[in-house]
Amino acid sequence: MEVPFFGEVHLPVLHLGPYTLPITKHVVMMWVACLLIGTLLWLATRRRQLAPRGFQNLMEMIVVFVRDELARRNIGPQGDRFVSYLLSTFVFILVCNLLGLMPYGSTATGNIGVTAGLAGLAFIMIQVAGIREHGLAGHVKNLVPHGMPLWLLPIMIVVEITGMFAKPFALCIRLFANMTGGHVVILALISLVFILRSIWVGAILSVPFALFINGIEILVAFLQAYIFTMLTSLFIGMSVHPAH
Repeated sequence: MEVPFFGEVHLPVLHLGPYTLPITKHVVMMWVACLLIGTLLWLATRRRQLAPRGFQNLMEMIVVFVRDELARRNIGPQGDRFVSYLLSTFVFILVCNLLGLMPYGSTATGNIGVTAGLAGLAFIMIQVAGIREHGLAGHVKNLVPHGMPLWLLPIMIVVEITGMFAKPFALCIRLFANMTGGHVVILALISLVFILRSIWVGAILSVPFALFINGIEILVAFLQAYIFTMLTSLFIGMSVHPAH
């Protein structure tokens, strides 16, 4: 991992019996993201007052946005109990996305293992929400739309179970592909300078377009954090309020 003023730093590898757990740069970026989020939370809550100002006001805007526009709108009255999870997901993904745009940084959400972990947590929360609202038997029963003809039940059961796992899979691939795609385009544009061996290609084509794509990546960082959190809240709402 490249570190400013230290050059290349070799990260350690943990050994747990027969298993090896390498500390990759994406793991380090997630640690940095957690440290930044913890620092932001401390700054926002160190001086509590009835009328928040400055940075506290900004953090309150984010909390109210997730609560009103995502949790309550997509889940309903039960949405307040999921605000903590949705807010944590939104802020963590956003910080990880933005860290990938920093010099010497790396996009942890561009690792499919990270997005798969986030999608796995979303899958657990979706099932827990349905079981908590309807009970285990009721949640399983709600997987199949009511009033289906008996001869369609075997087909619909397979379709609904497949859809249950397809939702977190779509969350995983969507975030991974969008965060990786922009970096690949920037790398391809910069590589044209070395492939064509022309400084004019870099001055006229590669560098301007790479800067333009990098600017779009800032928007994508916010957008993908919102989309992942919004879809998660929507799937939770569908589990809590199944269509009959």
